Amino acid sequence: MNLSNLKPADGSTNRAGKRIGRGQGSGKGGTAARGHKGAKSRSGYSKKIGFEGGQMPLQRRVPKFGFTNINRVEYQGINVERLQELVDNKGVKDTITFETLVENGLAKSKDLVKILGGGELKASLKVSAHKFTASAKAAIEAAGGEAINL
Repeated sequence: MNLSNLKPADGSTNRAGKRIGRGQGSGKGGTAARGHKGAKSRSGYSKKIGFEGGQMPLQRRVPKFGFTNINRVEYQGINVERLQELVDNKGVKDTITFETLVENGLAKSKDLVKILGGGELKASLKVSAHKFTASAKAAIEAAGGEAINL
C-alpha cells in the first residue's frame, strides 16, 4: 500500500443528497423542503390515481354510455374458404374437427368456433364445430359434406 492507491472505505462517501428535516442548522429543517401548508406538506399524504389537484378528473368529465353484456359469448369465425385451403395446402382429407383447426392455427384451444359462409367449398368434408351459419351449412352440404355441431 502506498499513497497512489489509497481510497476511502466503501460506503463512507457520496451521501445521497442533503438530509432533510434534521433541524434549522442543516438548511433543510423546518418545513423539510415540503413548503407551507397544503396536502403535500402533511404526513401520510399520497396522491390518488387520477387526482388533478382538485380539478374535476378526466374520467369524471367524459360522458359515459352503453353497457357491457356479461353473458356475451364470443366465437372465432372461420370462413368455408379457409376449410378449402386446409384441403388444398395442408393435405386434410375428409374430416375437419376442432382439433384440426387448433393444430393449423385457425383457432385457439379455448375458443368457440363458428363456421361462416364466406368463399366457396369444393371438397366434400365432414366438419365439426360449435356453430354454423345457414349459408355455411348450405355450402358444406352442397359440396356433399356434413356439418356436425359440437
